Amino acid sequence: MKHQQSSYYLDMQQYQLHLRRLLPMQQDIAPVLMLHGAIENGRIFYSPSGKGLGCFLADHGFMVYCADFAGRGLSRPHVSQGFAQNQQQMITRDIPALIEHLYQLHQQKVIVIAHSWGGVVAAACLARFPAVAAKVEAKVCFGTKRVISVKSIGRRLKIDLVWNTLAPWLSRKHGYFPARKWRVGADDEPAQFLQDTVQWIKGADYSDLYDQFDYAAASQQLAWPPVWHFAAENDRLLGHPNDVKAFIAETAPQAKFTLLGRSQGQQHSYDHISMLTHPKAVTEHFVQLRDWLLQLVQ
Repeated sequence: MKHQQSSYYLDMQQYQLHLRRLLPMQQDIAPVLMLHGAIENGRIFYSPSGKGLGCFLADHGFMVYCADFAGRGLSRPHVSQGFAQNQQQMITRDIPALIEHLYQLHQQKVIVIAHSWGGVVAAACLARFPAVAAKVEAKVCFGTKRVISVKSIGRRLKIDLVWNTLAPWLSRKHGYFPARKWRVGADDEPAQFLQDTVQWIKGADYSDLYDQFDYAAASQQLAWPPVWHFAAENDRLLGHPNDVKAFIAETAPQAKFTLLGRSQGQQHSYDHISMLTHPKAVTEHFVQLRDWLLQLVQ
């Protein structure tokens, strides 16, 4: 492992956002902010033993910060302790604060890398705040979709039944969605945030659920930084390649798109999670992403 890990907190007054800092031991190339998706936390990008995309980039000189969204991971307080948050607060408060913090800390534009729903809220943030987008060097998304259009038995079970129906019911009962207890995710979710995601997943317009800000229109007007979307051939539901392409068309049509899997000549048939966690990724698309980022910042 060619980097050092430590944790610290960004104070948001009523709560603190946890950041896992992965700093290279030698050169410092550029700051990277990693944003996780729903029912997970920043650990999707790193491990104490040095595995994950965050660790890989840190080993190659990038200054990596893996955030836990409010109420998740090691952020304080945890959602199970009564913390509540909606999607708009994440878009308009937390993500701008994280980007601004790293921009001021390093006096350099920030690379934003997101998994799944993290890419949706990150795109909304940049579309809404062009001044924040101007501080972003590049945006990279893994398995990011907004609407799930797939029609399948898996869709009916995991989305229609569990996410859209059972999860909101459990949220009303417990005050939050206990995804860990029910073994449907790596972390829990605030009740209102979960309910907000349901509307977009079902196909509601890409506009704010609270003040009707039109994210779709703003996206088409934004001067986007370079954007790269990855999709996995074996991701049949949570980030289906067709839904990823639909999100690209809705936000940044000029974005680069790459499909991962054996059909593309790779050594593994990647899915929604393994695209970030499988050992083969280190010698395949992690390397491609590293080289692309190096071309942008050097």
